[in-house]
Amino acid sequence: MRVAVLFIDGVGIGRNLPEENPLAGRDYLLSHFQDAPGCPLPQGGRCIPVDPTFGVAGRPQSASNQTAILTGQPAPSLIGRHVLGYPDAPLRELLSRHSIIKRLVTAGRSATFTNSYPLAYLDALKLPRHPSTAAPEFTLSPASHRRLRASASTLAFAAGSVPLRTLEDARSGRGITPDITGEHARALGLEAPLRTPAEAAEVFWRVAGEVDFTFFEHYLADEAGHAQDFAAARKALDTFDAFARALVEARPSEARVLVCSDHGNVEDLSTRSHTRNLVPVLYFGPPAPELETLTTVADVGRTVLRWLNAE
Repeated sequence: MRVAVLFIDGVGIGRNLPEENPLAGRDYLLSHFQDAPGCPLPQGGRCIPVDPTFGVAGRPQSASNQTAILTGQPAPSLIGRHVLGYPDAPLRELLSRHSIIKRLVTAGRSATFTNSYPLAYLDALKLPRHPSTAAPEFTLSPASHRRLRASASTLAFAAGSVPLRTLEDARSGRGITPDITGEHARALGLEAPLRTPAEAAEVFWRVAGEVDFTFFEHYLADEAGHAQDFAAARKALDTFDAFARALVEARPSEARVLVCSDHGNVEDLSTRSHTRNLVPVLYFGPPAPELETLTTVADVGRTVLRWLNAE
């Protein structure tokens, strides 16, 4: 069995109001609403709404909820608060001890992260990576180096000693830029390949064909939500939807694909803040009645472990 998780930051289930919700008026896979039916999903796909709050006061945040997804642990309730941005010391400890990647590797399973990162970023954070013959893409100033933080996803894979992919992997067809097409990466001055979403989906399955678990992360929708930028939100959602649809269309029959988010944001552009809305978990694959038990975003990680016999 192969399991894949497509993670998109900052997408919740909002109202069917086109003036505030860029998911409204579109047939995106993630177009599900509080007050209207969602779009039918292809290939018998299912949408399971789950809670991102864990009963903790305040708005859900990326660091704590991504840690929950990647450990299967209720991170916000364990530390008693929501943590924005990058994992702090308690969350780093949770990832070090309970990373689902570490548990998969310990159980004899294989895992990979398709996202490709600049060498300078990976080396500055001393994260394990694939070998590269390229020179670092840029030089960090001492101040930038001090401000640099590792994401929950990179820490989860580092905990399992799984090397991360570089932009050289992306150029050789062995990795994907986080923006999927490479346009955003190139706009930042990085030497990244340009691909269509369908071509990126081909790369994804080429990589996923060699391992038990494959993870991809996309963050531009969350950035657009914070900026209240409707055009940027639509562009990010258009690209992610085309990628996810192509990936689902090419899904091997035995493979299981989950699409999930960590918290709401882009579904309500009337505010720059995250929301407390439920978030959608989409599933494509063979019958999986156990998905009826999903209640929080942490259950995504637990489900991966269960399917791959690494609980």
